[in-house]
Amino acid sequence: MYRYDEFDESFVRDRVAQFRSQVERRLDGSLTEDEFKPLRLKNGLYLQLHAYMLRIAVPYGTLNSRQLRQLAHIAEHYDKGYGHFTTRQNLQFNWPKLRDVPEIMDLLADVEMHCIQTSGNCIRNVTADQFAGVAADEVEDPRPTGELIRQWSSLHPEFSWLPRKFKIAVTGAEHDRAAVKVHDIGLRILRHAETGEIGYEVIVGGGLGRTPFVGKVIRDFLPKDELLAYLEAVMRVYNAEGRRDNKYKARVKILVHEIGTEEFRQRVEAEYALLDGPTVNAPAEEVERIARYFAPPAYETLPAESETLRAARAADPELDRFVSQNGFQHRQPGYIALTISLKPIGGVPGDMSDAQMRAFADIAERYSFDELRVTHVQNLVLPHVRKNDVPAVFAALKAAGLATANAGLVTDIIACPGLDYCALATARSIGVAQDISNLFADEARSRALGEIQIKISGCINACGHHHVGHIGILGLEKSGRENYQITVGGDASQDAALGERVGPGIDGDQVPGAIEALVDVYMAERQGDERFIDTVKRAGLEPFKQGFTAYVARVGEPA
Repeated sequence: MYRYDEFDESFVRDRVAQFRSQVERRLDGSLTEDEFKPLRLKNGLYLQLHAYMLRIAVPYGTLNSRQLRQLAHIAEHYDKGYGHFTTRQNLQFNWPKLRDVPEIMDLLADVEMHCIQTSGNCIRNVTADQFAGVAADEVEDPRPTGELIRQWSSLHPEFSWLPRKFKIAVTGAEHDRAAVKVHDIGLRILRHAETGEIGYEVIVGGGLGRTPFVGKVIRDFLPKDELLAYLEAVMRVYNAEGRRDNKYKARVKILVHEIGTEEFRQRVEAEYALLDGPTVNAPAEEVERIARYFAPPAYETLPAESETLRAARAADPELDRFVSQNGFQHRQPGYIALTISLKPIGGVPGDMSDAQMRAFADIAERYSFDELRVTHVQNLVLPHVRKNDVPAVFAALKAAGLATANAGLVTDIIACPGLDYCALATARSIGVAQDISNLFADEARSRALGEIQIKISGCINACGHHHVGHIGILGLEKSGRENYQITVGGDASQDAALGERVGPGIDGDQVPGAIEALVDVYMAERQGDERFIDTVKRAGLEPFKQGFTAYVARVGEPA
């Protein structure tokens, strides 16, 4: 993984010193809240319902054990003993005191971390496939590209005050596990069909929130060494022409929609032609320097299968279920990647205690070459585990309360903090997620249902990605009550699609039953081992609308 050089160290420390001064002036009254707000947002500090919230960048989702231990230390001493992993592969602390934030930032800098550009109208944290570098379907590890973009975009003088926030995701695999089609810019690394050259498919104008769109391809193939100049062209067109009169129409997705994909493409290409590419694109030696930081670890030469693991799975059904559900095929023989669910039954999606962070840091250090990943679905990953070590890893995870075998299942729910924390929220998300999780607590039943992605947002801003949930839940306020809209058919994969509403909004206590009704329709319509989303695409929405309508009519009847 990438290591800071002297420039990085100085860059982050200078920013901390600047913000320390700004906090001191806010505390002594020299700065009003209105004056302080744009300064704190540039440093990832929000003012939520009850307290400040600090958002910490985890570039392309990669951490080491030293960094996780530092996060545990901060959680214990400066928060309430836990952190919250988000759909942007970041970590949030929900209860820091303003006076402590500069000290927290100094502690982060000690382990090569920061909060820069985790908020504000700028290019946010670049995300990537959580299985980068280990997936068998990968053309190239996307993390060097993510690091290149991070360095290019950090405090970029031209793009620090954009019309609106801007999000970039990168994948290097055939199967999209980074949701690149619902980002402002999505990059898919691919190999040219004729020449074999590696380059990028460039997707622009995706995004969720108030007006959701699936992104549009504006370049089928961009040579790898032209990336930064092309991104610069995209950003210049958006920065110049994106709307600033209405924040609800300021995202690049609106610009692409209003002028059309072809017109947007032409404007980008015209801007690109005017740029002096060599002065913008990274030198080859710099690209190679960055790539070296992401070289594979020193794997052992091992047989593809492990007799130790086979025997352990045969003796322990719980271990067998965990490996079957949370294991991911590694490209290196004798190794496996493991998803660590932060969604225990009835738990708060994405939360992790300081004790769990320390325990997990020890596991990653001992069994995964000191490396772990954060996923955009609020889980963690051990990317490099010897199959022989899986029984020991499972035992350690179980002792830490981190061995829930539900990756991808109906209880592996994405949920934003919602009205329990967020000042923008209009309804609760966490409680609804917990109720659904408890409803499907039976592990055998959950496994029989197969992959069902439920995603919950507590407001129209869609931080819970509800638009691309197989089942999406959007909490709103209606006549002074929390009201929930249910959508079906969303998909965040390479086959990206936005879900459609199946009926009118319902009360929060009716949501679990509605989900149960939709699952019943799925099981009635399912063919063979068909996934929920595949059944929806084949059978259409009508059966689900009918099932939902019947449920609403039933619960609406007087007792």
